[in-house]
Amino acid sequence: MTRSPRLLAYACLASSMFIVGSYVALSKPLAAVFPVFLLGWLRFGIGGIAMLRWLRKPGTEPRLDWHTRLLIFLEAFVGSFLFTVCMVLGVSRSSAVAAGVIMSAIPAVVALLSRVVLREEVRPATWAAVACGVVGIALLAWARPHAEVEAPNPERWLGYTLLFGAVLCEASYAVIGKRLTAVLSPKRISAMVNLWGFVLMLPPGLAIAWTFDFGAVSPPIWGLLLFYGLAASVWTVWLWMTGLRHVPASRAGMFTVMLPIGAAMTGVVLLGESFSGLQALAFGIALLGLLLASWPGRRA
Repeated sequence: MTRSPRLLAYACLASSMFIVGSYVALSKPLAAVFPVFLLGWLRFGIGGIAMLRWLRKPGTEPRLDWHTRLLIFLEAFVGSFLFTVCMVLGVSRSSAVAAGVIMSAIPAVVALLSRVVLREEVRPATWAAVACGVVGIALLAWARPHAEVEAPNPERWLGYTLLFGAVLCEASYAVIGKRLTAVLSPKRISAMVNLWGFVLMLPPGLAIAWTFDFGAVSPPIWGLLLFYGLAASVWTVWLWMTGLRHVPASRAGMFTVMLPIGAAMTGVVLLGESFSGLQALAFGIALLGLLLASWPGRRA
């Protein structure tokens, strides 16, 4: 692949994960208003309206076999349904910065899954980038507020566990997505995954909506929900699948470091969470890992 398409693919991957990080942080105020399954149902509903035209099968697309259909379902169930549940519940029980700490592990998990599942050869530079992510996690954990260290909250630890579940979901999403981009366009993948997400969220979401007081929701929260629905279901999936078509999954996984960076920056700028110099150093190391992962390798 020439330099320009490769850089464009990198830009799509980085933008996708930064937007994911932003809506991970912003899901905290949304989760304070909407129950998690209602929030997920509304999110997929907004995305489905925006992507309705993308569901149409192009004339050049081959007939979907059972294996591809299974991968689409798994992509939706693990990467959308379970990720949304784990992420929203995890952030609501911890913080956006804590989400950034734990989700910095995504590149390492993606690299391991790519090696095991896709049999990709992981470059030494990618492993060095993974090491940078591990160092960043350690620094961020060390930089937690003293009050949190001295007086741990059981709810917070449940939040950490759920966020790590979201890490596993996101890593699986990246690996399964690499398989799907070989047979489907990014738009079709985005629309079909969103449709399955809507179907999975429909029973609990509809049950909660029946008794929910929508009139008590303020206009700013409705605006935030609209951004969340478009960002989570349309922009991020399309950008990620577009970039993933041209980049190995193990290398693409390194761009997930933009997720914790986006989550932490949004938490600090919009939600008023604290941010120290040590945390800034940790994210600087994570960005160094991103540079290592995207550095041009030796030509075959």
